[in-house]
Amino acid sequence: MDSSLVVEQITPTSVPTPVDLGLRFDNSFAQLPGAFYTRLAPTGLSDPYLVGFSESAAALIGVSADANRQALVDVVSGNRPLAGTDPLAAVYSGHQFGVYVPRLGDGRALLLGEAIGPSGEHWELQLKGAGKTPYSRMGDGRAVLRSSIREFLGSEALHHLGVPTTRALAVVGSDQPVFRETTETAAVVLRMSPSFIRFGSFEYFYWTKQHDALRQLADYVLDHFYPECRDDPQPYLAFLEQVARRTARLVAHWQGVGFCHGVLNTDNMSVLGLTIDYGPFAFMDSFDAGYICNHSDVNGRYAYNMQPQIAHWNLYALGQALVGLTDDIDATKAAIDSYLKEYSRAASAMFCAKLGLETMQANDDLLVTGVIDLLQAEHTDWTNFWRMLSTFRVDGSDGDAVRDSFIDRARFDAWAVRYRERLRAEGSVDTERAKRMNRVNPKYIVRNHLAEIAIRAASASTSSGGGTRDFSEVERLLKVLERPYDELPEFESYAQDPPDWARTLELSCSS
Repeated sequence: MDSSLVVEQITPTSVPTPVDLGLRFDNSFAQLPGAFYTRLAPTGLSDPYLVGFSESAAALIGVSADANRQALVDVVSGNRPLAGTDPLAAVYSGHQFGVYVPRLGDGRALLLGEAIGPSGEHWELQLKGAGKTPYSRMGDGRAVLRSSIREFLGSEALHHLGVPTTRALAVVGSDQPVFRETTETAAVVLRMSPSFIRFGSFEYFYWTKQHDALRQLADYVLDHFYPECRDDPQPYLAFLEQVARRTARLVAHWQGVGFCHGVLNTDNMSVLGLTIDYGPFAFMDSFDAGYICNHSDVNGRYAYNMQPQIAHWNLYALGQALVGLTDDIDATKAAIDSYLKEYSRAASAMFCAKLGLETMQANDDLLVTGVIDLLQAEHTDWTNFWRMLSTFRVDGSDGDAVRDSFIDRARFDAWAVRYRERLRAEGSVDTERAKRMNRVNPKYIVRNHLAEIAIRAASASTSSGGGTRDFSEVERLLKVLERPYDELPEFESYAQDPPDWARTLELSCSS
């Protein structure tokens, strides 16, 4: 018998009917040679259900949950393929906590394809938690509901704060058990990005001496994301410098909003300067410059105050991988070190804006250092302090709320004298300054306890052995996070200092 006839008889019953969401796909990464990835389909989940959906992210590719709810659940759960996609798991390596790991790759993620949105923008769609791949090592390829809700809320929150980031379109859950520190339930996040290529993608081909593939990857990134670098006499150096500058601006923005990534390994660094691979991230509550959000980070390598330095270190790992293309070690170092000047400029601009200053003066860094020292001394709530500072008055007639947030009021008064002098020097108008400050100092962030409340409600049915799934808090919290700079009286409680029980919350790499 002709074997092709056997295949034709088996295939229709073994492969689910693809879901057509009316999307157009390019799938340019899948057109690269097989050395860059492994093609495979996601592993489905049993009895999946929709946990969260971002309408603003979905609008980027023209998808509606109302019109396509069940189809969307089928796709995100991995139970049915999405028409037009070409699923694959990408290979890469990276430095994890400073130690080089020769082969990592998408151990629990699958790139479905590259959708073209209504405006012509290209968005790679990736499932996180889609099952085992050749790069899973000892893992099960799954994500848990807890971490999936956190990534969904965290990435959408950063986007609405104005911080460059991947997006999260939806979370789908299942009561299928997943074993971490305890038994949890499975979930998958559908996340979006122009590209998921990372520093470690280049490291892999450098350290395995696949020089042609390395050049091909670099050319792909230049052609699709840095076309302006093609006109430079040294295009690969120009590319490296642009990555360094984007990374600097990203980290400065993290520092400004009090965001801690938690696992800044080189395989978690985007070559597009995006926040990527959310794990044990956190927004600081009480300020501590040495804050460590990941309890797996026993030495504090990725503490809040280490993020600028580590990002620079990671750029050297990328530069090392590219040196064969740049062909000039000194010029490569110079391209990497453009990060330092760009970070200094971006951080100064960020904190001047947080202070409501319209100009940047030579001694402003001392003013910033002074307020940071104040916050460090008393572990003042980072977000609430900056928001409250907009009530400060040049004539000294108000501002008691800010002053009263400090135990050592004399120390605050000494700083306030310098701040008031600086405001007067540029003729600052209180009402105008307050508006500017409230556009850069958010009122609402993903506080750990808020995410935890949403997670506990969503997990109630499995943690208690009964009950009703309640995803309303995920939806409600997302609505608040989509308007982080607005005054929302009905959600005032979401801006309050965390309760005492929140101090015991811990995050690890399994988060």
